[in-house]
Amino acid sequence: MRRAAAVTLILPARKGKFLDDIFEIADSLLLDTDDLVQKGYGWMLKEASKKHQKQVFDYIMKNKDKMPRTALRYAIEKMPPDLRKQAMAK
Repeated sequence: MRRAAAVTLILPARKGKFLDDIFEIADSLLLDTDDLVQKGYGWMLKEASKKHQKQVFDYIMKNKDKMPRTALRYAIEKMPPDLRKQAMAK
């Protein structure tokens, strides 16, 4: 159920819709310890970044210290190399 909350927004996220809802769900799943949940909301953020790269990048940078590495890597997968490098820096 937790993963589904994120995964069901992937198609709308690709179209640039529901950004506020996407961030709200990501906030609620931010510290989830389940690997599949982390992959799900990371994927959701990755898709949202296609239309809202700056907003998603800012969200990731704000939360990267507490965001699990799995979710972080999924979320930045399609971003330009310079942004990925910033997000992965300690």
